[in-house]
Amino acid sequence: MRFPSSIFVSVSLFTAETTAALYLSTTYRSAGDQIWQGLTLLFTLIPSVLVQLTLTFIHRDLSRDRPLVLLLHILQLGPIVRCLEAFCIYGSVGQVEEPYVSITRKKQMPREGQSEEVERQVGQAEGKLFTHRAAFSRTSVIQAFLGSAPQLTLQLYICVLQQEVSIGRGTLMVISLLSIVYGALRCNILAIKLKYDDYEVDIRPMAYLCIFLWRGFEIATRVVVLVLFSSVLQLWVLPVVFLNFSVFFFYPWILFWYSHSPFPENIEKTLTRVGTTIVLCLLTFLYAGINMFCWSAVQVKLNDPDLINKSQNWYRMAVYYMVRFVENASLLLLWHMYKTDFYEFIFAPLLVLQLLLAYAMAVFFMLVFYQFCHPCRRLFSSSMTQGLWDCSSFLCVLCTSASPHSRPTGRAALETSVHQDPSNDRVPDTSSDSADDVPNDTTYDVLNDTIYDVPNVENSVKGGVNGDVNHSMSCNV
Repeated sequence: MRFPSSIFVSVSLFTAETTAALYLSTTYRSAGDQIWQGLTLLFTLIPSVLVQLTLTFIHRDLSRDRPLVLLLHILQLGPIVRCLEAFCIYGSVGQVEEPYVSITRKKQMPREGQSEEVERQVGQAEGKLFTHRAAFSRTSVIQAFLGSAPQLTLQLYICVLQQEVSIGRGTLMVISLLSIVYGALRCNILAIKLKYDDYEVDIRPMAYLCIFLWRGFEIATRVVVLVLFSSVLQLWVLPVVFLNFSVFFFYPWILFWYSHSPFPENIEKTLTRVGTTIVLCLLTFLYAGINMFCWSAVQVKLNDPDLINKSQNWYRMAVYYMVRFVENASLLLLWHMYKTDFYEFIFAPLLVLQLLLAYAMAVFFMLVFYQFCHPCRRLFSSSMTQGLWDCSSFLCVLCTSASPHSRPTGRAALETSVHQDPSNDRVPDTSSDSADDVPNDTTYDVLNDTIYDVPNVENSVKGGVNGDVNHSMSCNV
C-alpha cells in the first residue's frame, strides 16, 4: 500500500498558507491597512469553508452520527483531522486481518496492440485510504484556484504598490504559488484517472516534473500580467476579469441548454433539484476559476451523465492557448503604453519579452508532457502535434478566406460562376465523415465518493476470508 504522501502535502500547504495569511493580516492591522487585512482574510476564509464542505460532502458526514467531526469542521480543523485519520488507517494495515477483500480488474497499457487485465485485491483499509486521497485531491484544487490564486495576485499587487517585499508577504506568496501549482498538478492527474479509469495508470517522475514546470510558468506569467495591468489601469482590470470568468462559467451551461439534455439527477440521491443546481453552480464556478489562471485539464460537460468530457480535444486546447497568449500580449502592451514614472526602475521591453518567453516555455513543457511523458499516450486516437498543426492550419484558412483580396467581386465573380463546370455540381460525399468527437463511454461520477483509483467493475469478484466467491456484488470501494 502506498504511503499517503499526497494527503500530507495537501494538508501541509493548507495549514502553512492559512497560518501565513493570519500572521500577515495581523501586520496589516498593526500598520492600519484595514483594506488589505480584510481582503487577505477573505481569500483565506472562503476557500477554507469550501474545503470543509467538500470533505463533509464526500465522506457523507451529514448522514452519519459524527457530531465531533462536524464540530471540528466548523472550527476549520477538518483537513487536519482527516489527515490524522488517514495516517491511523495506514498504520493499522496488516495488524488486523481483513474481514473481506474486493478484487478489482484493470487493464495494463497496451503493448504491441494487446492489453492484459490484472486482478488485484483491495481491503477495507486501502479502500478508506482511496476515499481520503480522492477527497484531498479535490480540496487541493479548490484551495489552489479559489484561495491561493487570488491571494497571490493580491499580495503581488501590494508589493508593486509599496515597492517592497516583506518577509511575511514573501513567505505567503511563495506558499500560495506552490499551492496553485500543486493544485494544477492534482487536476492533471485527476483528469488522467477519470478519462482512463479502466487502465492501470503509472505516472513517472519525469511526467510530474513536466507538469510542475508547465503549470509553474503558465500560472506565474498569468498572475504577473494581471498585476502589471491592474497597477496602471485599475478600473479596466475589472471588466477583463469579469469577462474571463463569465465566459468560462456560462460556457458549460450554454452547451447544456443547447443539447436539450435532461437536468442531471444522478449527483446525489438525497439532494433536491435546488441542491443539485447549487452543486452544479459551484462546480462551474471552480471550472471558471481554474481557467482564469490556466488550462483546466478536467473539462466540465453538464449534459454528460458523469459531468466530465472524457474526449481529448486538441482543438479546444490550441484555441485556448492561442487566445490566452494574445490576451497576455495585449495586456502587456497596454501596460507598456500607460505605465507611469513609477516603473522607471524597470526596463519595460525586456520585462515584456521575458513574460512572453515564460508563457512560451509553459506551452513547450505542455507539448513535451503530452508527446513524451503522458502515461496514456499510447491510447491517444490522434497525435497532439498533428491536432495542433491542423488547428493552426484551419485558423489560417479562416483568416485567408475572410480577407477581401481572396474573394472575387463584381463581374469576375459572375463570370466565374457562369463558366463553372456543370459536372462538378454534385452532392458532396459525406460518407467519410466520422464522429471523432464522440466521448469515451467510460463512466465516472466526479462528485461521488467512488474513488478513481479503483473503478466500478461490473463483473468484479468479492471474496471472503475462506475464499468464497460471489459474482452478484460490485466492487465499489
